[in-house]
Amino acid sequence: MHFRFITSTPLTIARGSGTYAGITTLAKFLRESGQTVDLVTPGIKLPVHTAERIVFNERFRFQPADRNAVTVGFDMDGYSLPRAGFHIASIKGVIADEMRFERGLTHATMRIQAHYEKLHVQRADLVIAPSQYSAARIQELYGISTQQSVVPEPIDLAQWRRLLTENVSPTEEGKFIVLCVCRFYPRKRLPVLLSAACRLRARIPGLEVRLVGGGPETPRLKAIAREKRLDGSVTWLGNVSQSELAREYNRCHVFCMASVQESFGIVFLEAMAAGKPIVASRAASVPEVVKYGVLVEPDSDEALAEGIERLYKDPALRAALVDESRCWVEQFDGPLVAAQFMNALGS
Repeated sequence: MHFRFITSTPLTIARGSGTYAGITTLAKFLRESGQTVDLVTPGIKLPVHTAERIVFNERFRFQPADRNAVTVGFDMDGYSLPRAGFHIASIKGVIADEMRFERGLTHATMRIQAHYEKLHVQRADLVIAPSQYSAARIQELYGISTQQSVVPEPIDLAQWRRLLTENVSPTEEGKFIVLCVCRFYPRKRLPVLLSAACRLRARIPGLEVRLVGGGPETPRLKAIAREKRLDGSVTWLGNVSQSELAREYNRCHVFCMASVQESFGIVFLEAMAAGKPIVASRAASVPEVVKYGVLVEPDSDEALAEGIERLYKDPALRAALVDESRCWVEQFDGPLVAAQFMNALGS
């Protein structure tokens, strides 16, 4: 089968985050299963990403339809495609859901994108969501009658485990390291994690919270850390290479992300495959993905601190969660998810 993947998501980990990882991993394993996948991306770069996305999409109105390909548009990309051939809207992040946590210009531009994403799912022959939570939000916020299927996000377990093996970084004596990996958006609730670290630094000797990523919240977060005098407890790593990311997972004792809005959360799969217990908020799609972890009340730094402290004090619980999670994550391996994606086309 011939697929056209249409996406204006930046094809880098730093800017494209989990959406980039999900698209490229799916494309890889569809190709390995014998399918053909062409990636269609913007040829014109503009300083405002929303404008770039709209310009990229509007050009499809003037191009003939490719009736020999199954077209997969990701998120809002594909809303202007001619009604010909089989068209899938694959929604990685429900923009109308994400924008609830933004303000100002970011909220305004996301509202525009959500309008086009709604058009996209209403025009598609099939909508694919990464979780039951996302499927419900698509139905609620966009009011579609289009058939929906749930296909989870994939992880390349063989490649990830190879990276972990090649980038060993033993945990440091006397340290208890909590790792968080995400884009710095309001919905990720990093201030909650910083407040939890403030509570825990007197209760967990050698506590270090290591933050991988960056984004628009960076200046505000660093100001919060300075205000709370967390310089000795929080390490800002910025965007890192895949090899360095593997070293960070190897180095940590616990993975923690307090996000209150996740359409899926590929970082949770990375943590499971790395053999790290997870502390996260009981919100959005997280309970679907993190079946074996410590899930706490959202937006509560006290509950988050208690969850981290519980794992610190109970190595047996950490080991049990790791064992369960290593089995659980197998179902998200790339070849299996690619097969689910193919099955969804025939449903």
